[in-house]
Amino acid sequence: MLKKLLLGATCTLLIVACAQSPTGRRQIMLFNDTELSKMGAQTFESMKAETPIAKDVKTNNYVKCVANSLLAVTPDSMRAQSWEIVVFDSDQVNAFALPGGKIGVYTGLLKVAENQDQLAAVVGHEIGHVIAGHSNERLSTNQALQTVLSLGDAGMKAYGVQYQKELMTAFGLGAQLGVALPFSRAHESESDIIGLDLMAKAGFEPRQAVNLWQNMAAAGGGGTPEFMSTHPLPETRIKDLREKMPAAMKTYNERKTASALPKCNR
Repeated sequence: MLKKLLLGATCTLLIVACAQSPTGRRQIMLFNDTELSKMGAQTFESMKAETPIAKDVKTNNYVKCVANSLLAVTPDSMRAQSWEIVVFDSDQVNAFALPGGKIGVYTGLLKVAENQDQLAAVVGHEIGHVIAGHSNERLSTNQALQTVLSLGDAGMKAYGVQYQKELMTAFGLGAQLGVALPFSRAHESESDIIGLDLMAKAGFEPRQAVNLWQNMAAAGGGGTPEFMSTHPLPETRIKDLREKMPAAMKTYNERKTASALPKCNR
């Protein structure tokens, strides 16, 4: 009986896995672009209301120069959007991009990203999440998991399965470690690769992505095992980036030969 319930849950997830990411990975996509853009806009407005916005003109121009250089080499559908780029005055070492054309960069990141290329590595990574539809996939995966767990709970009640509460707790943990977290790590790794490609196409030095993550590792710390983390370990990210580096450098060198490198001054 337990085997049948698990098989049914697996089939449910496979049925809704009906899309493909830019790297060829299968995805669960249940929401449309209009819904996601609305969610992104609402979230962004809330963040602007809650977090101080940096007023320094030079800092804003620097961040916008990097972001706009990356956006210029994104797919046509993204270039057609009107993007809003905001620099938040916060010590957070972070940046983000949201569906609907929203990008946020925290001033704390500029202390770790030492130059335009390293900043491009982070912003390109965040834009990569939008290109790959990761927000849609995360929301869809969570909804699918809740549906599967609800069906499993109902099925065990109907058949009088013993230790129902304990089993459902185990199912929930299994779903988190077996599906939700690996999906999140897959998103991060995928965005690293998409971001590296964007960097190269825009004329930012791809090898600086490795330097950036080395800086991040030095600034961070954290001892969470990778299998229980939503992000790959820095050494894993660096290894993956180095594997993709030859192709990125080829693209970058073509741009360099054409004297088409961005010049974003801090």
